Amino acid sequence: MCSGGIFTETMIELDFTKDPNGLLPAIVQDYLSGDILMLAYINNESWQQTLKTGKAHYWSRSRSTIWLKGESSGHVQLIKDIFIDCDQDTVVFKVEQLGGAACHKGYRSCFFRRVDGDELVIDEQPIFDPKNVYGK
Repeated sequence: MCSGGIFTETMIELDFTKDPNGLLPAIVQDYLSGDILMLAYINNESWQQTLKTGKAHYWSRSRSTIWLKGESSGHVQLIKDIFIDCDQDTVVFKVEQLGGAACHKGYRSCFFRRVDGDELVIDEQPIFDPKNVYGK
């Protein structure tokens, strides 16, 4: 499906009607290791941009806008493969994570914490300092 980083035109229609806001979950995995990097949401426009560019685009629920993953940090996600569930209302993006970090908090994965009893234990070392990247 992917040719030189850009996806060909597709007749695949996702079912954006199941959510009142037209959003579908996108599970993001490292294409080599299979590690889950993040969960985000897509709408039809971000889906089309992802297919057109071969780079992951999402819908920001907090900013109410489409965003190219890595547009601020440079940690872009190159789509290597896409899987769609049986109901056509969830996608899995298998990506090459440029810059090594998917999480805006500086970690490789947004799932850098593990439940241990009644505590959250950090299982990763940060790759970057968000203050240096985002100025916050």
